[in-house]
Amino acid sequence: MRPADRLVRPRPNPSARRVLVCLSYCGGGTAAFRRWADTLDEDTELALMCYPGREGRFTEPYCQDWQALATEVLTALHSLRGKPFVLFGHSMGAWLAFDVATRLEQRGVRGPDAVVVSASDAPSRHAAARRRPPLLTDTDEQLCTWLHRVGQLDEEILADPDLRQITLELLRADMRVSDSYRYVPGVAVRAPLHVLYGTADEDPAAEVAQRWRLLAAGEFTTEVLPGGHFYDEPTWAGLPSTIMAAVNRERDPVHSAS
Repeated sequence: MRPADRLVRPRPNPSARRVLVCLSYCGGGTAAFRRWADTLDEDTELALMCYPGREGRFTEPYCQDWQALATEVLTALHSLRGKPFVLFGHSMGAWLAFDVATRLEQRGVRGPDAVVVSASDAPSRHAAARRRPPLLTDTDEQLCTWLHRVGQLDEEILADPDLRQITLELLRADMRVSDSYRYVPGVAVRAPLHVLYGTADEDPAAEVAQRWRLLAAGEFTTEVLPGGHFYDEPTWAGLPSTIMAAVNRERDPVHSAS
């Protein structure tokens, strides 16, 4: 597969000056982000990472571990051909954005102009295996309850046996990958790091921000948004503007807004 085929561009814009690259959450794909292309200005193109085993890559096997997934993203970024880009990651994608950015920086090649992490605690907190939901040892019913609680899937999908089975298989595959990631103590990202977190997500936003702050070697900002793990609907729809505003805005080294 060509590197470019890994990145889905809902509205191709070769003349754009930069690219917003989105990395999805555990069990997710590109669908949740596609409408964002309609809200970005003409200077920014949207590119969505399609992980193996879903959507246009449905026939490919899932990644077996974190190294394989990170390599997929690094390969996909080659297709940008040096164009400036911003890395955005939601939930599991936040860890992936952080990890990929630090790998690029360690290699001395062009990295992202900024890293925006959303709805995720810092990876440094989880030095060992996952200890709270969702867990690989959870039953199907427990996973479905979690999916519904955080707003990742609606009742119609969970009520359809076939769709439910596909959803759970995909979720478990991504959980295995996510559980294989281990943060290397001392690693920090030099690109500006922006943290977005929901008021009703699992952990207090201030504590999450402080843990991420320790992983930022450069500019750092945080912003608290309405809602839970996927925020509320208006906030999610307006997230591209929030992301680019965070990237563009000149702030103090540490800033928190609500």
